[in-house]
Amino acid sequence: MQLNLVTNSSRVKILDLSQPVVMGILNVTPDSFSDGGQYYALDTAFKQAQKMVADGAKIIDIGGESTRPGASAVSLEEELARVIPIIKRVSTQLDVVISIDTSKAQVMREAIAAGAHIINDVRALQQEGALQAAAELAVPVCIMHMQGQPSTMQDAPNYQDVTAEVVAFLQQRIADCVNAGIKRDNIILDPGFGFGKTLEQNYQLLADTRVFHQFGLPVLIGVSRKSMIGNLLQCDESQRLAGSLACATAAAIDGAQILRVHDVRETADVLAVVAQLAKHALNNKQ
Repeated sequence: MQLNLVTNSSRVKILDLSQPVVMGILNVTPDSFSDGGQYYALDTAFKQAQKMVADGAKIIDIGGESTRPGASAVSLEEELARVIPIIKRVSTQLDVVISIDTSKAQVMREAIAAGAHIINDVRALQQEGALQAAAELAVPVCIMHMQGQPSTMQDAPNYQDVTAEVVAFLQQRIADCVNAGIKRDNIILDPGFGFGKTLEQNYQLLADTRVFHQFGLPVLIGVSRKSMIGNLLQCDESQRLAGSLACATAAAIDGAQILRVHDVRETADVLAVVAQLAKHALNNKQ
């Protein structure tokens, strides 16, 4: 499995997903739940991007609006001011795939023009103009399931069968994307851990990672440092590395193609061990 990415020079860049890859999180925001404010300044953000690439990230996911539970909206102008300078710098100075984490159509357009390769939308291209923008830009898109909106999503999540309902939502959004003109093999799926889910629902989804492979599309798993770890282990964000790596291991073993994380080097080590185990498991079957 692979993604074909078009660069600013119109050359095609291949992202090989035959083995799981690490997507490093770069929040250029003052209020993200785990690292808000740490990489708000351009130079600091770029140094973090450099470090993540050196540590093994194949994708840098750049976001300018926090979507933590209870987060307030950010204006178009503010979001653009946060993300465009760092996208331009990373795209010209580092050899890495860039993802823009946004739900706004205009941010998508300007981010891709600035050098981003992938759109990562927690609202699954449901905001005004987003679906049309993604289709016109003709780049890979990650569509995520979320019940509600960030400001209220954790108030009272409710499902009869969380996995079945997330699958049904993603199936419908795949159809909507294709009908809008997005190539099917340009779609990435994200079950949306922590976005309108309880602790038990999050772990049910993680246990059901293999179910999402039924579509034959790349699956992105993003659980790094989230409350599903903190609430289970009764610890704050600074103490969630072990839990994050346990979740990453489980997701990788179950075939997730992209792991969206804060701790790049440690997750890359996990993936190296999982790949070695998979190789020997294959040898034992032959």
